[in-house]
Amino acid sequence: MRALQLVGRFIGASAQQSMAYRSNFLIRVLVSVLSLVSGLAGIWVLYGQIDSLHGWDMPSALALFGVYLLLTALRDLVISPSLESISGMDGEVWQGTFDYTILKPVNKQFLISLRKWNIFAILDVVLALGVLAAAVHLLGWQLSLGSILGFVVTLGAGLLVYYSLQLAFAALVLYKPTFLFTWVFHGFFQLARYPVQIYPDWLRIMLSWIIPVALMTTIPAQVLRGEIGWGMVLLAAAISVLVFAGASLLFHFGMRNYSSASS
Repeated sequence: MRALQLVGRFIGASAQQSMAYRSNFLIRVLVSVLSLVSGLAGIWVLYGQIDSLHGWDMPSALALFGVYLLLTALRDLVISPSLESISGMDGEVWQGTFDYTILKPVNKQFLISLRKWNIFAILDVVLALGVLAAAVHLLGWQLSLGSILGFVVTLGAGLLVYYSLQLAFAALVLYKPTFLFTWVFHGFFQLARYPVQIYPDWLRIMLSWIIPVALMTTIPAQVLRGEIGWGMVLLAAAISVLVFAGASLLFHFGMRNYSSASS
């Protein structure tokens, strides 16, 4: 209950900060709509020339794009605002203000993961769900409870992997503040809007096993297409739990080795 109360306070404080200027909301709406329109335009132009790309037709590509938008929106809602506040050139570790954060009487991983929210990203979540609904309609499926559950599990696994990787990068910053390569990970994640089957073999292997972009977006989209059974769904969930455990352990050791700004 105390954790839920803290999350509620975090959300309330972030909402007050975000809503301080009305222009911020209008700008964010414009950016969200333009991003959606540009992505849909790219799909429309591509599939206006071809019927299928490595087995992915337009409704399937739309489903994949919806998954990508949803993960991006959930990332922007809480993962990035919270974890990037301690890393980067303007992060707390670099500026030496992280000491004040770790002095608070609450679990440190919980605190740095949930303390900052981007309320405007809720609009992106709604738009992403709309794209997914349109994709399912075009696919012409009557979704069963099992397929919906499998999609939710794989989507949750992808989100957990994304969080874990960003947590690991934040942990590396605790070891050495000059490890400023979160932007590299964001660059690779841009590739997640396309099915991994279209990439060369070496890049496909990297995006499947080194930086598991395929697990984040392609697999949930394949569940919607009915191509993946529960064996792969459970495997994706197990992998995400292992990645989360490894990232949490890395963060724990990073905290133990962190040299405060005052030391």
